[in-house]
Amino acid sequence: MKRSLAELEALVRSRICKVCTERTVTGECGLEEPDFCALFYLFPQVARAIDSVESDDINDYVAAIRRSVCTMCAEQAPDGSCETRQQVRCALDAYLLLVVDAIEEATGKVFNRQSLGLTAGPTLRERPELRF
Repeated sequence: MKRSLAELEALVRSRICKVCTERTVTGECGLEEPDFCALFYLFPQVARAIDSVESDDINDYVAAIRRSVCTMCAEQAPDGSCETRQQVRCALDAYLLLVVDAIEEATGKVFNRQSLGLTAGPTLRERPELRF
């Protein structure tokens, strides 16, 4: 299933922004410069990086994000370190599992959470189209 970048971004925004710790009491983005949220500022690269991975290991997604997105972000230092990421102020890093889940679901891929030790619950859903 192919989705446009705009569709993917809208889906990710609907999932992530409502749980983001930066949102205000009124539900608005609380960042001083919302346009520079790492997740959406570089969203085309984020979507491509996630789409490029065929794995059930979240570390493979992290590596793809570090290689394809973080290297383009002004917050990352030349040595690869990132103060924003270390202070858990990078929405992309903080919500990566949710972002991967949203994009994988929208594109018809399934991320197997068994290797993470997660069990069925509110963040996991049974995919009706995969029932036998």
